[in-house]
Parts: sequence; structure tokens; C-alpha cells
Amino acid sequence: MNNATYALRENLKQLKLATIRKEIDTHIRQAQEAGTDYADFLLDLTTVELQHRTENRLKRRICEAKFPLIKTLESYDMEAAEGLDLRLLRQLATCDYLKEKRNVIFMGRSGTGKSHLATALAIEACRNDIRTRFVSCYGLVNELLEAREERTLQRLIARYSRYELLVLDELGYIPFSKEGAELLFQILAERHEKGSVIITTNLGFADWSQIFGDPIMTNALLDRLTHKAHVISCTWESYRLKQSIAMTMENDK
Repeated sequence: MNNATYALRENLKQLKLATIRKEIDTHIRQAQEAGTDYADFLLDLTTVELQHRTENRLKRRICEAKFPLIKTLESYDMEAAEGLDLRLLRQLATCDYLKEKRNVIFMGRSGTGKSHLATALAIEACRNDIRTRFVSCYGLVNELLEAREERTLQRLIARYSRYELLVLDELGYIPFSKEGAELLFQILAERHEKGSVIITTNLGFADWSQIFGDPIMTNALLDRLTHKAHVISCTWESYRLKQSIAMTMENDK
């Protein structure tokens, strides 16, 4: 290694260009062999650095989001979702609704892929470097109740308010206590017009009072959540049920 190459590596270290520093020798050799001009050489180096940073940033966002499973729009069976507004789904995938602090609510019976779609949109948010958190409603309520007992509730609420996108999965599958419903209301009310929420639920809006108990609180919450929200009714057949029937028929042959 000559003095110039050594000094270059030290400069890259100081500039925190770790990927370029790691691969600089290979790129110098390739450039010398190919007779690459200076501009192209620098373009190649900076492109590699940017790609690496983008990949690392996406990994951090996905890790922070705590997805139980990674589900993408590409892996969703659009043809089986009869009635799904594909134009709206493509629009949501651009993440423009997050800039407008709008919410998305997937409503329908179990097995229609609501959680898959919610996760997929959240993955797109991570790809756009948007701070995201995915949590089941039951899990969040338990977390809030524990924080209240440990006197760290305000800190937890503040942490959830900092996520640009909060995904609440499976609202309505498990009933909450009065205290749990009130804490969940507090989280959602705090986010009104400050950050977006994606919710998946098996209940229609008229049945949400079963979850939150107090009709006045339920109406106040719905007023906030549905304001400028995209409500997507998942009315197609259950994927899981169709798969189970297909497997049963196959086994009976």
C-alpha cells in the first residue's frame, strides 16, 4: 500500500465512509485495469456507499418496527381479494398518506389478509425511512397497564407518539378491561393529526363500543380515527378457510 492509498483510507475513516474504505482497494484495482476516468470512479464508489447505507437503514427500521412476520405487497394474492381497490393500495404504498397524517383501517373477518396488508404497507414505510411500530392491540394494552403499574406510563406514551406510523393489529379479537380501553384511547387520541395509524379489526364501527365500553369515548375515538381515514372493507373469502378446504379435499382423494 503506497502513501497516497494509506492517506486515502485514513480520510475515509475520518469521513465515516466505511463501505468505501472497506472496498477501496478492489475499486482502485478495477479502475486501473479498466482505465476508468475519475468521475466514473467516484460515482461507483459513492453509489456503493449509498446503497449500503440504504440497506442498513431499512434493516434498522424493520428491526425497530418489531414485525412478527415480514409480509410484502408482492407476496399478497391480489387476485383472491375480490373487490380490493388496487388503485388505492398502490397509492397507499407511496406513503403519501403519512405526510397528510391520515389513517388506514382494514375491516373484515378473520383470514382475509388484513394483517398481511397492514404489514406490507408498514414495510413500505420502512423503505421510505419512516419510523414505524407494529404491535397487537392486546400487546399494547398489556404494555400500557404494566407501565402504569411501574409509573413509566407517560414515558411509554411519549415513545409511541414519536412513531410516524403505528400499526395496531387485531382490534376487537380480545376484549379489554375498562382501564386498558382508556389507556388505548389515550394513545390514539395523542396521535390525532400528529401521526398515522393503521388498524386491522374484525368488527364494524357500530360494534366498537364492545371493546371500549363507554359509548361516548368510543364515538370520540371514532371521530378522530376516521377523520380523513382510508377505510378498506375486506369482504372477500378467508384465505385460510379456502386453504383448509383445499387441503381437506386433496386428502379425501
